[in-house]
Amino acid sequence: MKQTLSSLKRLALYIKPYQLAFFFVLLFTVLTVIFNVALPYVVGLPTTEISHNIANNEAINFSYIFNCLIWITIVGVGYCVSQLLSGVLMTNVVQSAMQDLRRDIEEKINRLPVSYFDKNQQGNILSRVTNDVDAVSGALQQAFIGVVNAILGITLAAAMMFYIQPLMALISMIMIPASIWISKRVINASQKYFQEMQNSLGDLNGYVQENMTGFSVLKVYGREQKTFEGFKQVNHRLKHYGFRAAFISGLMMPLVQLTAYATYIGMAVLGSFYVITGVIVVGQLQAFIQYIWQISQPMGNITQLSSVLQSASAATRRVFEILDEPEEKENKVDVTLPETVAGNVSFEHVDFAYDPKKPLIQDLNFEVKAGQTVAVVGPTGAGKTTLINLLMRFYDVSHGAIKIDGIDTKTMSRSDVRSLFGMVLQDAWLYEGTIADNIRFGKLDATDYEVVDAAKTANVDHFIRTMPDGYEMEINAEGDNVSLGQKQLLTIARAVVSDPKILILDEATSSVDTRLEALIQKAMDRVMEGRTSFVIAHRLSTIRDADLILVMDQGQIIEKGTHEGLLAQGGFYEKLYNSQFAEDVADA
Repeated sequence: MKQTLSSLKRLALYIKPYQLAFFFVLLFTVLTVIFNVALPYVVGLPTTEISHNIANNEAINFSYIFNCLIWITIVGVGYCVSQLLSGVLMTNVVQSAMQDLRRDIEEKINRLPVSYFDKNQQGNILSRVTNDVDAVSGALQQAFIGVVNAILGITLAAAMMFYIQPLMALISMIMIPASIWISKRVINASQKYFQEMQNSLGDLNGYVQENMTGFSVLKVYGREQKTFEGFKQVNHRLKHYGFRAAFISGLMMPLVQLTAYATYIGMAVLGSFYVITGVIVVGQLQAFIQYIWQISQPMGNITQLSSVLQSASAATRRVFEILDEPEEKENKVDVTLPETVAGNVSFEHVDFAYDPKKPLIQDLNFEVKAGQTVAVVGPTGAGKTTLINLLMRFYDVSHGAIKIDGIDTKTMSRSDVRSLFGMVLQDAWLYEGTIADNIRFGKLDATDYEVVDAAKTANVDHFIRTMPDGYEMEINAEGDNVSLGQKQLLTIARAVVSDPKILILDEATSSVDTRLEALIQKAMDRVMEGRTSFVIAHRLSTIRDADLILVMDQGQIIEKGTHEGLLAQGGFYEKLYNSQFAEDVADA
């Protein structure tokens, strides 16, 4: 309950900038309720007058009745107009607040450390940004006016009931605490199921997204049935919690309505007796019965909204969970980059572990001079990619220091550190847009000449010009209208256009055939000229000319030197190289 109230308070902060519009929402909502409460009373006036005329054998007072009809019309039109205006204004307030909330989530995501995305499913994160925010938006839009209408409507209707007949009103009020007690018990019983339902929905989104991404691989290996079994489990869990949440919350409406029907029957009997004895008139009884429904109806509406409110409550907590995640730690004062960066890199007694109980890199030391090409090789899990993550400050070292031109990267802002690097990853990533836009991603203000020049350097200009629309060809959302090799060439061109001081190539040739590998290698040779370059490669034939080769195993540098020097040592590198050479001969 405390978490729910805390979340509601935080939501209120998003509504605060629109408090003027929100004030008018409240104003028109109050007017709506007033008109609604006044309607039964004014409708009862002509009934009372007609019954009085008939009882006294008088002529029908049409003048009085006509005036009553005018007032009924005014009240009815006022009710409709005020309800319309409150709805329109509330929609504007809610949508504006949700726009601000989505903006804050996007800004928060940009400030989160890479470790957060390594530990959480992308689909689950996506669900928080989309489904959960939509649930909050829907609840605010539907429930707020409903709740305000209910509170004001019940209050004013109760006041009118006491005005008509205090004793009958007092007896009728029993249904309000009874309904509240029932609602509270049902909400307490169902809330945990709504929370689990939202969590299961996030898990389902994550599962579907991940499997749709690798759908072709699933088909190749015949894993459809296994995937379907996994989907059934997640889907069953969602059904399990969804059914219990809906069933328990669904009990609220009939139980609350039961109290209303009991009150209605009791007051109909007592009211009829009072009419006969002359305590009240027929029109007052008519109005009183309508007021009972004006109390029971809002209570029923609240019960109907209870599932929406509980889903929104669970969704709100999930949204604020991501907003409360610890961000990347920033320095109080950042060391500024020198005007000229040479590109010297050194690792000094570096320790690092993803899990403190399982150290990965221990006391790592090496130095790279500006303009040198460094190759990092080793078996899977040796720490090659981790080394690059540390270099880019995706993760910070546990102990020691990584220095660029003698400056500890931890004393620099992450944006400054990353501005020095260009990256070509194993998994080439393109986004929906033109080929030129995808290349220009490395430098947003790059001219057309710079884009074309980068493409020529990456040996991809000829391919681009053979495509429909050339540089203006649209890459689709999945990026599957170009081959993997072409994707890689385009990402190389993107790295070239950014003109980085330090270049990182992570298995840059892994997705291409031998012909394209030679083409890429030629491009890489040109790109790496004059730049400090880190190359992670399994194909040792691509790194023979590297100035320094680091052989890693279990987070340690076990060998280092040039290609010829390492072969002469007859160690791990020599065995690895010979095994690959034998494989290449066998393949040939």
